[in-house]
Amino acid sequence: MSGKIYLVATPIGNLEDITFRALETLKNVDFIAAEDTRHTMQLLNHFEIKKKLVSYHRHNEELKTDELISEILEGKDIAIVTDAGTPGISDPGEEIVKKAIENNIDVIPIPGACALINSLIVSGMSTKEFSFYGFLPLNKKNRKETLNKIKKEQNTVILYEAPHKLNKTLQDILEEIGDVNACLVRELTKIHEEKLYGNISKLISLVTEPKGEFVIILDLNKNIEDDEEKSFEEMSLEEHYKFYEEKGLEKKEIIKQIAKDRKVSKNEIYQKFLEK
Repeated sequence: MSGKIYLVATPIGNLEDITFRALETLKNVDFIAAEDTRHTMQLLNHFEIKKKLVSYHRHNEELKTDELISEILEGKDIAIVTDAGTPGISDPGEEIVKKAIENNIDVIPIPGACALINSLIVSGMSTKEFSFYGFLPLNKKNRKETLNKIKKEQNTVILYEAPHKLNKTLQDILEEIGDVNACLVRELTKIHEEKLYGNISKLISLVTEPKGEFVIILDLNKNIEDDEEKSFEEMSLEEHYKFYEEKGLEKKEIIKQIAKDRKVSKNEIYQKFLEK
């Protein structure tokens, strides 16, 4: 009988953020595949866990994945951990999950810290829809293509960036996307945790000497509101009504929303529908 793969989320800064279940899993697996064994050893030592560690990172992921799958098929349980946060999110883990599925191996997530989600919820931006792009490509052509793709988004967009590349990335966003509203989150859960709010040009002026890992959140939601506001003016009342009906709103809610969109009273909208 084959073993299992546990994708164990580890703290992104504050070690107290690890879960009881994560600690129990790390204690009970046969060994741990870690992005940086030295970094993970510090975590294990802090919680007095003694466990075999093997190196598993971006540069050896292709080679090591097959080796790990073989050991799992022989019955060993393994935990995958990254330096911080949830495996597979801009970190190793994605490839071994694909291989595990091909080999009918059970993959079990052990939930925990994730920088993109925690940054999103303190950004003050819409959480209804968001797109995550991770780190922008380094290649100039691919980078420009990605930024042009982001420019067309109509929701909240989340990026990761290293401190030594932050200013260049903010300048590229300003040039390719515009001076949009944004939020920078750095050193999340650590002593120097900081959240900065404002448009891109303001943020560029605030981070002259960036330190720590950054999450960049871009507010591109205004595009939707602007487009809808313009289209409402061009809609007939019937089209406007159908627009909200398809969103699942009840009749009273639809009338109220139409009145709000058109900046008139509810009674006026009711009367127009009666006349029709």
